[in-house]
Amino acid sequence: MSKKPRKTGPRVSRKSAITAAKRPAASRGDDSAERIARALEAIGSHLSAASPASGVADSFASADAFVWHPSGRLAPVANVSRVDLGLLKGIERMRDILIENTERFANGFPANNALLWGARGMGKSSLVKATHASINLNRKPADRLKLIEIHREDIESLPALMALLRTSDFHFIVFCDDLSFDGNDASYKSLKAVLEGGIEGRPDNVILYATSNRRHLLPRDMMENERSTAINPGEAVEEKVSLSDRFGLWLGFHRCSQDEYLEMVKGYCAHFGIKLAEAELEHDALEWSTTRGSRSGRVAWQFTQELAGRLGVRLRGK
Repeated sequence: MSKKPRKTGPRVSRKSAITAAKRPAASRGDDSAERIARALEAIGSHLSAASPASGVADSFASADAFVWHPSGRLAPVANVSRVDLGLLKGIERMRDILIENTERFANGFPANNALLWGARGMGKSSLVKATHASINLNRKPADRLKLIEIHREDIESLPALMALLRTSDFHFIVFCDDLSFDGNDASYKSLKAVLEGGIEGRPDNVILYATSNRRHLLPRDMMENERSTAINPGEAVEEKVSLSDRFGLWLGFHRCSQDEYLEMVKGYCAHFGIKLAEAELEHDALEWSTTRGSRSGRVAWQFTQELAGRLGVRLRGK
């Protein structure tokens, strides 16, 4: 019995088949690598565009006031919460000194960093904001002074803010309200370096204004405690006390007298068109301050709001 002839077509080995099956995978790997490279390039471009320095200098012309965020963002403030300079009573001497210092700085002449310290509610922060508005009143857009508020808890990011402002053609007031330090807080060292101690120093186009209820920015009990436990009591607090010494201008705000308090109330009422017999106005204002336990510009403003609401008067611009 004869055998059937075998088919003589080309034979494909198992090894060749496996190799052939792997070739498309290599092609897919190349495509994946290219996609990953393109994605990384896109991410890099996005991060570069979103960097803090990108476009920030151009944005300074968009507003006169900003709030600094430690992420590197400057948020413009369209309408600053402030009172007119003429409504700040009982602080005329401090007002004149701060305006003169600020005007020199805005005109490119030497000026001092300022620490406004003293009694609560006496218009320290209001004076800074009112001074900024007064200086800008008749200035051209290119010459306008910029106000940048930095929050107390963000002081450690101050060197980054300085680096950002250093290259700008504008002049800046960097303002920190209610500045103080407690416990083992070491963030004051960033402020010291910017004020005087750093290699670069404070940029010529930047000045720092701060307000505080404490002259030395530290509570008295903390200073006394460090003196009592230190080997050298004098050196124990010298580093921290020297922080306030680096503000060239100290402006002290003290509690106002009864006459100054009534003058503040009458000034607010005249400005906002609140009409009440003088004797009744004085009686109500003094009664209000007695219930609050203090007399200050803040208490005078709070009474004015109460009186306006009672008489149905709208406070213009508020």
